[in-house]
Amino acid sequence: MCGIVGYIGKKEKKEILLDGLQDLEYRGYDSAGIAVVEGKSLQNFKAVGKLTNLREKTRNYHSEGFGAAIGHTRWATHGKPTELNAHPHMGQYSYVVHNGIIENYQALKKELAAEGVTFLSQTDTETIVHLFEQYHQASNDPFGAFEQTVKRLEGAYAILLVSEADPDAIFFAKNGSPMLIGFDGEEIYFASSDTPIIGKAKEVYYLEDGDYGYVKEGKVHLFNQSGAKSYSTQPLPTDKALAQKDGYRFFMEKEIYEQSRVMGETMMGRVLEDGIRFEELNDHLFEGINAIKICACGTSYHSALASSYLFERIAKIRCDVEIASEFRHKEPLLTNDTLFITISQSGETADTLEALKMAKRAGLRSLSICNVDNSSIVRESDATLLTRAGIEKGVASTKAFATQTMVLWMLSLWIAQQRNTIETDRLREELDAMLHTPKALIVTDALHDRIHRLSKRYLHGHGFFFIGRDLFFPLALEGALKLKEISYLHAEGYPAGEMKHGPIALADSELFTIALMPASLLYDKVKSNVEELSARDATILAISPRPFDLADDFIQTQYDSHPMLEFFEMMVVTQLLALEISIRLGNDVDMPRNLAKSVTVE
Repeated sequence: MCGIVGYIGKKEKKEILLDGLQDLEYRGYDSAGIAVVEGKSLQNFKAVGKLTNLREKTRNYHSEGFGAAIGHTRWATHGKPTELNAHPHMGQYSYVVHNGIIENYQALKKELAAEGVTFLSQTDTETIVHLFEQYHQASNDPFGAFEQTVKRLEGAYAILLVSEADPDAIFFAKNGSPMLIGFDGEEIYFASSDTPIIGKAKEVYYLEDGDYGYVKEGKVHLFNQSGAKSYSTQPLPTDKALAQKDGYRFFMEKEIYEQSRVMGETMMGRVLEDGIRFEELNDHLFEGINAIKICACGTSYHSALASSYLFERIAKIRCDVEIASEFRHKEPLLTNDTLFITISQSGETADTLEALKMAKRAGLRSLSICNVDNSSIVRESDATLLTRAGIEKGVASTKAFATQTMVLWMLSLWIAQQRNTIETDRLREELDAMLHTPKALIVTDALHDRIHRLSKRYLHGHGFFFIGRDLFFPLALEGALKLKEISYLHAEGYPAGEMKHGPIALADSELFTIALMPASLLYDKVKSNVEELSARDATILAISPRPFDLADDFIQTQYDSHPMLEFFEMMVVTQLLALEISIRLGNDVDMPRNLAKSVTVE
């Protein structure tokens, strides 16, 4: 997730861009840059790190008169956070900024390199500007060249491009990544969300997937695959804080809804028709490896636990999962035939970082799964898989957990391919389920309304049990953690089969049991465990595609053919339940007491 701003008009452009990027910095802070057309020449500035570095770099620069300008704040997906990898990316006489992922960039890059094009960065974005210039040099038609370029791109993108070939224009395209156009007379703005243009533009048009075109002489020329397109504007919201949340009450709520979209970005370029591809990994990483050990904390530990079932079931390799704070002090046995995996949303989790250093001193190969490129854990690891979740502002993790789990699922298949432990038919089934995951993560109005109504019945009592079996035991742990983090109610996650080994002593009408009952995995076993609790008068909320007569409350899910689709769909239900209970209790959902987003001390 990155941030884009653009402007064409007579005002001073540097401050418009920098102020806009400041409002979008929550979307990315690896690096930032701007490009401005002055007369018929282009000026550009880039800086690594926070936006203050770019402000300092441009302190003595001012733009005068009419012109076009674009800016970008980056959250790395391809390439490290360096000035060369920062946007805008340049060709010989053009600059481009881009959000999203160009899935076919490798093929395009190979084609362009064969034509003699030299690439300066490691990014997918740079292919866009070189492709544009190739088409322009052949046709001398700037918009025609841009139109040809857009037609070649596969994946998700929001693009702004400026060029000395047409210095009075900004070219734009949108597919799968958000972008809008703001209007104030002949002054025209672009942005990834409302926030950067509030107080500047009066009206807005939210670009739709497949829209592209150009702005020139105060007019927007809009097209889609059917040709020229008309559009209508609407008034721009005036509340910046609300605009940053895209109208949601809390960032956590926004991030729950975002999961369907970001999951697509997590899979882009990795889930192919015939298997899993990780550009970041080479076959040597796994040579001689006979076991996996995963270290993590909190929510990341739960995603690790879920993946241990997948590694052993699909890849047929032993997988041990450790809580990092315990692992560090247990004098663990470490052998160099073990791949050491660390999982951290921030990449700065102190216990996990120290566990990684221990493994490296023991000579183990290491792989990190993280959301922040160039973080401490990423720098310390031999290889990294980024989750591409975008910035998560809610302290209680949602989309980070979902994307970690997806990366681990993909990794289990990748290792199965390396070890030849998966049949072709099974591989196809897993890939098909992966491609359906974004749909399983969609929050419908009916689902959210149902959970909102139910939540009022779960505000009191002496606690919650979240129960599940197999993959759904780690999900029960995560569901309980989400609830206790933001509602401050006591909640525990348990393997369903363990209830009769002690915890069932707590069962009565004031004990709320959240039962995860997937149809595709051990349904009858879980059903039997829930019946035992119901017989002791526990209050049951069943989450399942199959109606359950003994449930006091029931949330029916849609998917019933694959455990991971059920996993992700039920995950959303538990997140929304925690959210709605917490809101009813009057808590600050995004900033729960006593907690921090990144735990950088032991």
